[in-house]
Amino acid sequence: MSVVAFDQREGWIWFDGELVPWQDAKLHVLSHGLHYGSSVFEGERAYDGTIFKSTEHSERFRHSAEIMDFEIPYSVAELDAAKALCVEKNGDPNVYVRPVAWRGSEMMAVAAQSATVHVAIGVWPWPSMFDMATKMKGIRLDLAEWRRPDPRTAPSSAKAAGLYMIATLSKHAAERKGYADALMLDWQGRVAECTGANVFFTRDGQLHTPIADCFLDGITRRTVIDLARSRGIETVEHRIMPDELSAFNECFICGTGAEVTPVSEIGPHRFQPGNISQTLVEDYSAAVRPQANAA
Repeated sequence: MSVVAFDQREGWIWFDGELVPWQDAKLHVLSHGLHYGSSVFEGERAYDGTIFKSTEHSERFRHSAEIMDFEIPYSVAELDAAKALCVEKNGDPNVYVRPVAWRGSEMMAVAAQSATVHVAIGVWPWPSMFDMATKMKGIRLDLAEWRRPDPRTAPSSAKAAGLYMIATLSKHAAERKGYADALMLDWQGRVAECTGANVFFTRDGQLHTPIADCFLDGITRRTVIDLARSRGIETVEHRIMPDELSAFNECFICGTGAEVTPVSEIGPHRFQPGNISQTLVEDYSAAVRPQANAA
């Protein structure tokens, strides 16, 4: 199957305050964001034309930039409107939405206080990764060699581009071995997250998930905790060591891309996707499409 490169697609991208033809949305090769990682982004989805938790994503987008010591020159309301315009202009109501901000090319050194901050928003089709039957069989995860860093060594509460370098390395290694993704530990050897998704386990009717203090506390993660609470399912956030994994019954990952996806295997550990996983898969699907479910 022929794949169109992302810089050759048709459509519109919101770039520094205006819509431009997709292929004209360019930046210079000597941009600070490319060389020094001074870039933040968001991952969002539009369902039936509505971006799920758009404002919450815009707020985090601006907060990530503040952590990275720059300011996004658009308000939350302006970002929400720009994302909605981008979805509408591109004509597909079910798309992935990617806002990104970076320091430009005015300064090319470690320090870049005077570099212009640019913002762009692109959208493209990205259907659910798995149909329900495939999803409920569970995906297989490798155990990554790279670890999430000590939060004193990296801005772990920001959705910053540079933090995903080790995620790419871990994902590539997992896929070469036939796994769908990899589970990453933190710098102390405790369970953290996957390369682009948070992880949950079940035991005795409760959800268990690592404390998000050295990796992103995902918006989907918080949504899952709220959905579980509405079902009377308690979520316990605590330190989880790898040798504890065999004591859990079910496992699933969650994120904008993965949505809620059960797991059947993490290295030598096996899980059986069950009622709690299926309930939260279905509840999340209903939450992102409230109008369809109200009809």
